[in-house]
Amino acid sequence: CGAGPRWTTPCLSGEGDQLGLSKALALNWVKLDKERGTVLPTHPEPPLDTVQASLCQVRDGHAHLLDEGQRQDLKRRKLLRQVVVKSYRLEKGEHFATQLSKPETDLTAELLASGAWRQRPFKAYNFAALGQPTDGGHLHPLLQVRSEVRQIFLEMGFTEMSTSRYVESAFWNFDALFQPQQHPARDAHDTFFLKEPRECRQLPEPEYVEAVRRVHAEGGHGSLGYQGPWLESEARKNLLRTHTTAVSARMLHALAAQQPFQPCKLFSIDRVFRNETLDATHLAEFCQVEGLVADRGLTLGHLQALIGGFFARLGMERVRFKPAYNPYTEPSMEVFAFHPGLDRWVEVGNSGLFRPEMLLPMGLPPDVRCIAWGLSLERPTMIKCGLNNIRDLVGPRVDLDMVYRNPLCRFVR
Repeated sequence: CGAGPRWTTPCLSGEGDQLGLSKALALNWVKLDKERGTVLPTHPEPPLDTVQASLCQVRDGHAHLLDEGQRQDLKRRKLLRQVVVKSYRLEKGEHFATQLSKPETDLTAELLASGAWRQRPFKAYNFAALGQPTDGGHLHPLLQVRSEVRQIFLEMGFTEMSTSRYVESAFWNFDALFQPQQHPARDAHDTFFLKEPRECRQLPEPEYVEAVRRVHAEGGHGSLGYQGPWLESEARKNLLRTHTTAVSARMLHALAAQQPFQPCKLFSIDRVFRNETLDATHLAEFCQVEGLVADRGLTLGHLQALIGGFFARLGMERVRFKPAYNPYTEPSMEVFAFHPGLDRWVEVGNSGLFRPEMLLPMGLPPDVRCIAWGLSLERPTMIKCGLNNIRDLVGPRVDLDMVYRNPLCRFVR
């Protein structure tokens, strides 16, 4: 057929007849008389319909006599389909009974004493079954994430700082960080001040305290300072630390006393306290993660690369930065990371370079730079556990079943 001549006879004129003619030619049932343009049978007897013969075999229950090619051809033409028929035969078994009896699971003292154990059926041991889970203690999700973040810092070559001081003086929490005594963060609305003891016993060495007073009140190191009075009584006030940067200030002050200067990479993870309004994302206390690097020649590019590597290990590959303000860092940047699970950018931390007004009064060399960043521990934990309210993670509303069921937390790195 196709592009060849169209052969017709008085009884073969329709489109379906032409298709049948093509099949008859392929099976060598007929042949074409090109001179007269007619169709002639090749055999005097009727041709054998192999498809019909195969279907008859199936009908008579002899489908197994068909070869694989015949079966597949019939299935492809939707003339044959396979049906599985299952049959069952019920018989009385060895333990047939008209009443149900529960087998014994334990060999008790009563059964032994009465001898009834000889007639009682016992349940067979299933050694493949899981046993009762043992209640051997559980880690809170926050502790698991803390351990994971700590491991990331250690793998990056950082050393952990001691954070045993929950109570700090205002000097280390604010003044040493070049945060003015008139700053709103020092107000009682943001800071928990202690009633007893109200003031610390002593401040650092007088030379350092005087250097801090001078840079606040008069300026220095290229800065005008705050041009206001600086009161030692204000610096002596005891408070619950509002950030672990107070720990960083102590460590940098101790580093300045070492001669010659030794570069360092430090981190801390511990609790801080702020007098904030409680809501779904804020508590009066939370864990702060902080990292810092002190060395010569550090730039903003080093900080961005270090932060990118840190958050990549937390599973946040895409990071971007936004200019921000901090009293003790310049320049300062907010850190945003794209979270695939939330499908949006989320703020994950703060960062910057410590100001010369903070570092130089400590006695650090003028060419030393210090880059630092911090974030709360609760935010990545909430994202990891799928929680929207921080009070479901910390506090009296925590579901203990969540702690019991919580699997080991691992960040994809």
